[in-house]
Amino acid sequence: MTDTLLPRDALFESGDTASCLPVCDHYCGTEPRMRKALALQAELGPVFDITFDCEDGAPIGAEAEHAQLCAELLMSSENAFGRVGARVHPVDHPSFAADVDTLISRAGDRLAYLMVPKPRHLADLQRAIAQIDHAARVHGQGASLPVHALVETHGALRDVFALAALPRIQSLSFGLMDFVSAHRGAIPQTGMSAQGQFEHPLVVRAKLEIAAACHAAGKVPSHCVVTEFKDVKAVNAAARRAAREFGYARMWSIHPAQVQPIVDAFSPSVAEVDEAIEIIGAALAAHWAPIRHRDVLHDRASYRYFWQVIERARRTGQPLPTEVALAFFGPSPGPGPGPGTDADADAA
Repeated sequence: MTDTLLPRDALFESGDTASCLPVCDHYCGTEPRMRKALALQAELGPVFDITFDCEDGAPIGAEAEHAQLCAELLMSSENAFGRVGARVHPVDHPSFAADVDTLISRAGDRLAYLMVPKPRHLADLQRAIAQIDHAARVHGQGASLPVHALVETHGALRDVFALAALPRIQSLSFGLMDFVSAHRGAIPQTGMSAQGQFEHPLVVRAKLEIAAACHAAGKVPSHCVVTEFKDVKAVNAAARRAAREFGYARMWSIHPAQVQPIVDAFSPSVAEVDEAIEIIGAALAAHWAPIRHRDVLHDRASYRYFWQVIERARRTGQPLPTEVALAFFGPSPGPGPGPGTDADADAA
């Protein structure tokens, strides 16, 4: 299996590919939980991201000290893979600018991304990005730092396609709890449950709009939490539905016990990976001309799908045969990017 063009170069135009992020985003807000998450990432590899929570995780009155702690951990040797981001306060909160300044001035080049919660509309997110860019210019680090945002207000959902289209945005997440609360009781409590969040029409609509907006802009849609954080079956089932029915490429974890079930749910099966390897190998040998595989015609359109299966396998830590990795990713490709905090989950 040799060719002058690697699959990604042959199948996609420059700038046509979506960002590749680990499939799980684990939130933690206290020092013991942050250190525990870093230790778990060191054990499992970069198959999941970690987001230090400077919003809900910060004690009231000690926001500045908490941001400094996050920066220290970001710069420590415990941050083994550089796949740690941070959630800051909302843009209209008094601590927002200080969060951004502390994190970028002290750890700007080690941050994987900054998460901006609760934008009320497009202008809020544009304002937040402008402040992040200003801090990067002032401190000479963190330039082009990826920005993630939480869609959890009526206005953000209304503007979701515009939010996703912003060049600095890498991913949009759905904020289930605040979104349901914003309906002032019109969505029942079951709309926040592991099963009910896939059934209530208003919640389903929001999830689909966010996923569609992200895919249209080549960004990563990130699914919301499952608050039943110790129910592994519920977490796995929700993650599978998010990935296979709702088009999500990533999902939040709020407890270490959720990480592996989410990674597993977003991973392609061995059979899917084997089929993808066969088809991409045959396509590469045919110099990307159409092929017949098991009496099914395949061309560049389906090649792109099967290539994304292989990339997802790599992101979720599934080993690929050495010759396949060399042919598909080139010499020494290195590891792929491997994989809201609430008080109860952090205390568990």
